[in-house]
Amino acid sequence: MIKLVSFKNCPFVQRVMGALVMKNVPFEIEYIELNNKPQWFLDISPNGQVPVLITENDTVLFESDAIVEYLDDKYSPIEEVSAEQKALDRAWSYQASKHYMPQCGTMGSKDKETFETRLANLQKSFQKAENKLGDSDFFKGDYISNVDIAWLPLLHRASVIKEGSGFDMLEGFPKVQKWQVALIESGLTDKTVPADFIEKFSGFYLTNNYLASLAEAR
Repeated sequence: MIKLVSFKNCPFVQRVMGALVMKNVPFEIEYIELNNKPQWFLDISPNGQVPVLITENDTVLFESDAIVEYLDDKYSPIEEVSAEQKALDRAWSYQASKHYMPQCGTMGSKDKETFETRLANLQKSFQKAENKLGDSDFFKGDYISNVDIAWLPLLHRASVIKEGSGFDMLEGFPKVQKWQVALIESGLTDKTVPADFIEKFSGFYLTNNYLASLAEAR
């Protein structure tokens, strides 16, 4: 069976898990501590980062983009698309994944000024999605595609932040907000994070920072 290695708050592994879930591929996952990575993990991960996927042949794969492409090549694709559409889907997926870490930085900002500066940069990606989205529930229609899976970590974390602090990172982007609701209501979020995700996430991103001050003021 495929095995994933990650830590619980990792947005990159949520994307990989989303692909596995949508393809109905069985897998197991082992969570490690970000600040105390075991030696066995460092021995198999060339860059010491998560996620890592260990195939059924014990081949160790790293970098989430590469892992997702492997899953598309190895298992039945979520949808059949042309070469041009596949390239477009990857481009729009990259628009999401390249903002995983900027979103983490934004959420962890210690003061209002830093938060607002980082948020303004992050919201440029939401504006691009807003301009592209149509009237359907999901990015490309009434079904979940690879692009939706790539954006899931961003939209899910924005939802948790709103619930915990009252601050909506998606304010001013009604189509993205509708998309966010559709993804969460699909049940995919619950299937791609650990049971204690909100607790772990809130303990990290809603503690001793600007968003925490908003939560405390509610």
